[in-house]
Amino acid sequence: MRVGAAVLGALVLAGSLTATAAGASSGGAPRAAESSAAHAVIDGAARFEVITPRLIRVEYALGGAWEDRPTFNVINRDIAPPPFTVTNEFGILTIKTSQLTLHYVDDSGPFTPVNLSIDVGVDGATTTAHPVWGVGVPPRTTSPHNLGGWYRELAFLGLNNYSTQVGGAVDKMPLNDGLLSSDGWYLLDDSDTAILQADGQAVPRPAHLGPYQDGYFFGYGHDYEAGLRDLKTLTGPPVMLPEWAFGVWFSDYAPISTADYEQKIIPTFRSEGVPIDGLVVDTNWKAPDDWNGWSWNTTLFPHPAAFLSWARSQGLNVTLNIHPSIDVTDPHFAATQAAAGGTLKTSSGDCAFYRSSPPCYVFDWGQPAQAKAYFALHAPFQAQGVRQWWLDWCCDASTVSTPGLTADSWINHLYASDEDAEGYRGFALSRIGSTLTKANGISPFYAVPVGGPWAEHRSTVHFTGDAPSTWNTLAYEAGFTQQEANIDMAYVTDDIGGYSGKHLADDLYVRWVQFGTFQPILRLHSDNGDRLPWEYDGPAREAADKFLRLREALVPYLYTTGREAYDTGIAMVRAMQLEYPDDPAAVAATHEYMLGDNLLVAPVTTPGNMAATPVWLPPGSWTDLFTGVTYHGPSTQTITSDFDTMPVFVRGGGIIPEQEPVSHVEPGYAGPLILEVAPGANGSSTLYADSGEGHSYEQGDYTFTPLRYRDRGLTGAGGQVEIDPPAGHGSKLRTRGYEVEFLGVDHPGPVGIDGHGLGAGDSSSFDAATHTLTVVVAPRSTSTPVVVSWG
Repeated sequence: MRVGAAVLGALVLAGSLTATAAGASSGGAPRAAESSAAHAVIDGAARFEVITPRLIRVEYALGGAWEDRPTFNVINRDIAPPPFTVTNEFGILTIKTSQLTLHYVDDSGPFTPVNLSIDVGVDGATTTAHPVWGVGVPPRTTSPHNLGGWYRELAFLGLNNYSTQVGGAVDKMPLNDGLLSSDGWYLLDDSDTAILQADGQAVPRPAHLGPYQDGYFFGYGHDYEAGLRDLKTLTGPPVMLPEWAFGVWFSDYAPISTADYEQKIIPTFRSEGVPIDGLVVDTNWKAPDDWNGWSWNTTLFPHPAAFLSWARSQGLNVTLNIHPSIDVTDPHFAATQAAAGGTLKTSSGDCAFYRSSPPCYVFDWGQPAQAKAYFALHAPFQAQGVRQWWLDWCCDASTVSTPGLTADSWINHLYASDEDAEGYRGFALSRIGSTLTKANGISPFYAVPVGGPWAEHRSTVHFTGDAPSTWNTLAYEAGFTQQEANIDMAYVTDDIGGYSGKHLADDLYVRWVQFGTFQPILRLHSDNGDRLPWEYDGPAREAADKFLRLREALVPYLYTTGREAYDTGIAMVRAMQLEYPDDPAAVAATHEYMLGDNLLVAPVTTPGNMAATPVWLPPGSWTDLFTGVTYHGPSTQTITSDFDTMPVFVRGGGIIPEQEPVSHVEPGYAGPLILEVAPGANGSSTLYADSGEGHSYEQGDYTFTPLRYRDRGLTGAGGQVEIDPPAGHGSKLRTRGYEVEFLGVDHPGPVGIDGHGLGAGDSSSFDAATHTLTVVVAPRSTSTPVVVSWG
């Protein structure tokens, strides 16, 4: 028997050890934490660190040249570990936590499936994992049962090796791995990822004399949520977006002018009662080069600063579309090249996949001087009032030369860091995951980054590219967001309506807007297409109006769900299999999902003004948000919906906080709090609120308002909602009114507020068509609880 001194030391229960846990900022540069050798188990050149009961680091380096610094992926591993035991008998080192048992053949060299195994509990049984090291190419599966993860963009669905036709049957396109696998485990190989320094720069891993391996074994079994929580612990939280980002965004790849925005487009939003929060100006804002330029097109925008000031006065957050290149004729080129130390290089005379251009130059963001020069181009626009940047980088040749970094991931990180430094909640609106290369001059192929894009969630809203405007694309997108949650990507944004196609069929347009209403980010966009409600007639126009207003009304629920993603690593959109991992019906329900804890969404992805959609409902009660009809699961229901409805269900006992459908998000909204409440079970929820922008929430400037529902337990017997005072330090509201909408009511009984009847300013009404009883509570102090009941 061979037991090293470090192994004996690790026999101490981890609960008796001390450690300093480190967090991360919402985006940009993380506050990184180093490893603590006190937690390590060492066997020859192998080192093991127990991080959580389900997560163990396994590292191999000759001569003890292990790495304690954070990497770009892994920023937080110095966490007080859980209790674990270590033994070494018969030449086998064994580390046992409450969830895992790791076996390593004593001092046997680099890790292989032969000398390293981990026992994991899966669905009441034990499976033994034999991790395989190394990076493959798409489809890249460490486990044959991986649940899918990510793909850089959906723009070239018909041009790559993984789909059958342009805009065709894309739902068989395999994704790169995510964390979750039905096998119950995953090995995140971090061996080659660059080191993240305290100054925010990244440097390559040091060279090693022999083999080097650095990985993280996640053994979550079928507790998928526990796996995602561990991923968040290790890699940091998803970015906490500003509140306005959960409203309505609009853009169009068309030469739209200041006059168009000020005299036509935004006034029509207002007159139609359609909200708008994000105004995205596509690449046409630039001239003379509208692709590689960095100067305003003064024909379209004669007074840019005045335009941006006007936009702010309208509650609009302006985003500009840019490409990562600069034309040699651009007025800013000489200064940019000088700032980069003369190191910028030309890009073969072609900085765009689609077009020729004069010679232009691209950036190596791995070089600090070039990255600084690149962001200096943005600064004048930010000073004028530009809030956000859309890095529309499909095909330009900018890159990152630093080994162990992926260009997408690093530039997105730098965007978030730059905006953080400006005092905003920094995030990138961009593609994710890998760098495009070209084969045969046409077909795009993507180099798979080492270990996957495990840092992207800290910085990025994933723009999925210029997807075709087809029913197949819509159906694919309905399943895509939930799969990207498997890399902790909380925010995915598709072109609502698709990128191509001037005028869509009414049914396709309406169903795409409905889908966007219940996605993390809703962004209407196209190439000179009709994506605004008033560009359609009759029922299609009315339905689009209705759902865009509903989107704005849902901002309190969406913002609260975004905060939950930040706190837990559980993304806003969640596959049914996440909550019901061992139910075959949940596994098969890939085109429906949970949005937060309490909404089940099944987008309509088939043609017709009336559509029949099969929906699997999990155990419990589920009430249709639009019709008020309550169903009971587990069951599969065929839901028929016209343009005014879609299959969306509130979990029994679920509470959906909403606001009035205002014209744009206003932090500190003081209007009535609307609560949609579903019968069938007791339930609880919260309402999150903070300043809506900036980083004061990191210092505790926020509130959670506890919400509870108590059901009478009998169908139609009634229930009550309890609203507690806000808990925390961020509330500025002293009084507030409430509107409680009890869903699924057939025969309303007596209504009460705080144990009494209705008082002055209070009211109630009943809509038999939607089975909804509405109780309006007059404004009152937020410092005292409110109880609203019926029956």
